[in-house]
Amino acid sequence: MENLLGALALSVTDLALAGVTAAAGTSASGAAALVVLSTAPGLSVTELGRRVGLSQPAAARMVDALQRAGLVERHDTPTRAVAVELTRDGMAAAEHILGARGGRLTDLTRSLEPAERVVLAGLLDKLLAGVYQQVRDAERVCRLCDRAACIAGDQVCPIGAACRKAAGDDG
Repeated sequence: MENLLGALALSVTDLALAGVTAAAGTSASGAAALVVLSTAPGLSVTELGRRVGLSQPAAARMVDALQRAGLVERHDTPTRAVAVELTRDGMAAAEHILGARGGRLTDLTRSLEPAERVVLAGLLDKLLAGVYQQVRDAERVCRLCDRAACIAGDQVCPIGAACRKAAGDDG
């Protein structure tokens, strides 16, 4: 079973990243940075890098590339940190990334019957809670998440729930 899960995880990653990198015209890290900044504008280069899994020097190079592409701007802050924010084109790219990612994954799950989709959703909630227990970094796990879709209707974000549970707040 673990071998099958591993094969599926890599294949789903390939499908999702192919969609986002093509949509953004940038690397997977750059695409993740655009999505992160769409919900958390003004992060420092260092914090942005942490959230997408890059060292500070690598994050600075990524931000340089995104700035050259006209997708982000740097702004000085009262501290030594430099805030990174999306441009209008960057916001459009982030929306395009989420649409491309969602489209690929929707296509993948269309082969399931409605009852199977409900079962899969429950299993994914459990697996994601387990991922959080190992990673312990909600921002990193959710770096390419469509946060609005995650809490649409009566849904509860499984990563947010696991984070609250770990903090001792089950509510």
